[in-house]
Amino acid sequence: MSHHVIVIGAGSTGAAVAHDLALRGFRVTVVERGEVASGTSGRNHCLLHSGARYAMRDPESARECIEENMILRRIMPEALELNDGLFVALDERDLSLKERFLAACEECGIPTREIPVKQALAMEPCLNPDILAAVQVPDGVFEPFRFCLSFLATAKRHGATVFTYTEVVDFVFHGQTVAGVRVRDRRTGEERVIGGDIVVNAAGPWSGKIAAMAGVDVPVVPTAGVMISVGRRWSRMVINRLNMPGDGDIIVPQRRTAIIGTTSWRVEDPDFIPIPEDHVRLLLDRAERFIPGYTQGGIRGIFAVARPLVGRRGMAVDGRELSRTFECFDHAADGVEGFVTITGGKMTTARAMAEKAVDVVCAKLGLEIPCRTREVPLLSYRAFFE
Repeated sequence: MSHHVIVIGAGSTGAAVAHDLALRGFRVTVVERGEVASGTSGRNHCLLHSGARYAMRDPESARECIEENMILRRIMPEALELNDGLFVALDERDLSLKERFLAACEECGIPTREIPVKQALAMEPCLNPDILAAVQVPDGVFEPFRFCLSFLATAKRHGATVFTYTEVVDFVFHGQTVAGVRVRDRRTGEERVIGGDIVVNAAGPWSGKIAAMAGVDVPVVPTAGVMISVGRRWSRMVINRLNMPGDGDIIVPQRRTAIIGTTSWRVEDPDFIPIPEDHVRLLLDRAERFIPGYTQGGIRGIFAVARPLVGRRGMAVDGRELSRTFECFDHAADGVEGFVTITGGKMTTARAMAEKAVDVVCAKLGLEIPCRTREVPLLSYRAFFE
């Protein structure tokens, strides 16, 4: 196919968009200012969402997560650990929400299994022995770098080109139509122009900054969260608090570590996120309620990253109130042709986000090419380097 699409960003969304485009026969160039998964994708909680976390408050996101969870299990087995998750009640308030939680999960199509406390403690002996209830859900864990490389490896096999350490510094216009991007090689300082028919902005919390270069606004609200990793894997499964999403309510095992997260507050610049000391203290305190002695083995890392939540700047709504769903923007509505932004969502829903964005690209070009990413297995992440 002669149509050339440029994808900005090689995190999970950009990688999935490149894969979908290449599979539909487009010529694809991916530009990423750092390494693959060096932004939000590489510093997240590593949770393959079942959707149960959002079932009571954000059912749209919950349905998206469970649907994509099941698809990823089929197409990306090498990058996932399918270890399930436990939602546990730590106090009477948590316990009072159990029936509502179970009903919400059923409504969203999320499988659940209530487990007797004694059995839950046998399965996860490091858990607080005073838990009052436990519900098992199909959560999982992924390794972020491998997750992104799996999509990109398959995209490359179908002809895509990936340029890392290549930063977009401006757009090239033909009239009111985007005709390409000007990029700078961050290793050499050399600048050049890459021409294309359409540009897809998949830069996560930086998508607003990218869009501003083209003179359009994207309603992305960068919302930061702190996480703390310790040098011991305390549980086999993901451990969640049976309540509404809040600060310090989930511990995710990742290889030989455990990550407690997360907090939530808005930031202006996703590249500069000071870590509040009170957030660190709060997370460590909450971790002890889940797993007494959580910091034994030593703290391996304290880090923060911005989520690309969709909302309006200046909204007086806490980040917890913003949906975790995603949106695709065709900027022809803003008077700029040849430019599409896909943002929001979760790493778990990257494939669905890509399908939506590429459907928009096809419609703009007057093409009818079906999406095949639900069925086509991804190559091993190792194939990216072949």
